[in-house]
Amino acid sequence: METYTVVCAAGTLRAVDDAGTVHFPHRWTDGGVEVSTAFTGAHLLHTAVAGCVLNDLYREASALGLLLAGVRVTAQGGFDEAWASTGIEYRVELDAALDPRALARLLRRVDEFAEIPRAIRTGARVTRVPERDQ
Repeated sequence: METYTVVCAAGTLRAVDDAGTVHFPHRWTDGGVEVSTAFTGAHLLHTAVAGCVLNDLYREASALGLLLAGVRVTAQGGFDEAWASTGIEYRVELDAALDPRALARLLRRVDEFAEIPRAIRTGARVTRVPERDQ
């Protein structure tokens, strides 16, 4: 089974530019966010998870008065022969001077509130809306 991996990074942990890296502006980081991935549906699904977690790390850290110098989120997963997801795992790397309790609280809070992982965990209906003449 193939694994589809993406990396979203910001601040001091931004990825090194290569052919598969795209740069986006970001409201909480001056240098923006770099996304390293291939452009397939599988990769885009995992990019949504990694990007949401990265974004929410900055948002929730700000709400808690914590400073993050850099964030890197790696998301990966596979699909079975019917293209049903076999699950998505994500890992977080932070460049921040946080005590272990503050770090654990931030990671728990983001895992609980991040919208895209929550939607995927509960299942989301996806429906094509036909054009009027179809």
